[in-house]
Amino acid sequence: MEMRSWKSLAIVAALMLGAPTAALAAEGPAKARLVVLSDIENEPDDTQSFVRLLLYANEIDLEALVATTSTHMRQEIHPESIRRLVAAYGQVRPNLLLHAGGYPTAQALDAVIRAGQPGYGLAATGPGKDTEGSRAIIAALDRPDPRPLWVSVWGGANTLAQALKTLSATRSPAEVERLVAKLRVYTISDQDDAGAWIRRTYPSLFYIVSPGGYGAATWGGMNQAVEGLDNTTVSNAWLATNIQQGRGPLGALYPDVAYGMEGDTPAFLNLIPTGLSDPEHPDWGGWGGRYERYIPAMEAMDPKGFTGGVPIEPETRPIWTNAVDAFTPHAASANGRAVRPSARTFQDYRATIWRWRDAFQNDFAARIGWSTLPREKANHPPIVALDHPDRLTVRAGETFTLSARGSRDPDGDSLSYLWANYPEAGSLKTPIPPGGSDNIYRVHFTAPPVTRPETAHFVVAVTDKGSPPLTRYRRVIVTILPR
Repeated sequence: MEMRSWKSLAIVAALMLGAPTAALAAEGPAKARLVVLSDIENEPDDTQSFVRLLLYANEIDLEALVATTSTHMRQEIHPESIRRLVAAYGQVRPNLLLHAGGYPTAQALDAVIRAGQPGYGLAATGPGKDTEGSRAIIAALDRPDPRPLWVSVWGGANTLAQALKTLSATRSPAEVERLVAKLRVYTISDQDDAGAWIRRTYPSLFYIVSPGGYGAATWGGMNQAVEGLDNTTVSNAWLATNIQQGRGPLGALYPDVAYGMEGDTPAFLNLIPTGLSDPEHPDWGGWGGRYERYIPAMEAMDPKGFTGGVPIEPETRPIWTNAVDAFTPHAASANGRAVRPSARTFQDYRATIWRWRDAFQNDFAARIGWSTLPREKANHPPIVALDHPDRLTVRAGETFTLSARGSRDPDGDSLSYLWANYPEAGSLKTPIPPGGSDNIYRVHFTAPPVTRPETAHFVVAVTDKGSPPLTRYRRVIVTILPR
């Protein structure tokens, strides 16, 4: 018992210092670098999204948190509201460190809070209109860091437009091209007139957006109650019980829903390392949705829908935008096979978020639990292993086996498995069914006939039986060659 106590103390000490420990997690991918542009105080959903983001501050390098305007709040900004949330984070950080390492200090986060221009859109940009926020973007781009810089735009994009205008006015065309190549932008629709200008002016810029009316936006899958789906985890009652009440200072600051719960959150969900998404491949899909690169038709942008008065312009070049998934939920069975596909399939661009929604909501509930609970009373996500490489090559007609043998849970919880082909993510769009039950750790598939090399994506979701249940993933990409 004495040796075990010393081991526990050593683990806790390592976590407090932010050091990685093999006892808790394997080394994962490099953290994403993130700048957030937020029209916080326009309505409650930005505050909601910040609460979630701060709970994942150990998984993402937050390089600037910028208060901006939008079409819904044109002449004011509220950096003080971000500071209030960071102060609450500071109160719970010591407890968060009992559960995972790497949480930055509140002082470090407070130091990257910035103000954008307190004016609307492109009219508030140009010579002499640099702000703390636009300078922070330029400084982040100038750092000798090989990782891309993500800019997550929850309101208007004019702070990013100002940074790009300043770069174009002060740097050589080659240098501007080099820096633009480092940017990855995800905007929650267009909430000022700067977004369309940026896409038109910098045609090589990596840009994810659902332009046009909000009713045609992938991010709507975050909060919409859908007939035929279990909408419990996005209900007000669930939020009150699992996030707001009795969940410490951050939970107490999570406001009630006014228009839609956390409409901005999809702009960073795919940056959380769960084993599911690869931010460089939006077409692979993840918690924040799936996107394909093309020029959307004007009629697909909901041109008569609500935009807050922002004009809808025809796109002039391919962008990462709405992609349609066919999603069949699984439901628990009382007897026999633990889960079975339900009778209904949803085919929609928002289904690229719906299919993961319970998992990321449960993960959020567990994280906010970390802010108050001791380690032994909280749940922690499973660690997923593969019994083979994550890239395989087979020939048409061959049977191949995918296995998550070796997966484990840090809390000792029992694990459930669910394997699925994700046809929309690969070049082969025809679904490949499992050759038996899909909810065991090892599943067989047979490669279908092909006339040219094709890729097929398979995802295993491993879920523990803790409270709330937590899910992590591994993706296997199989190249199928003709016979």
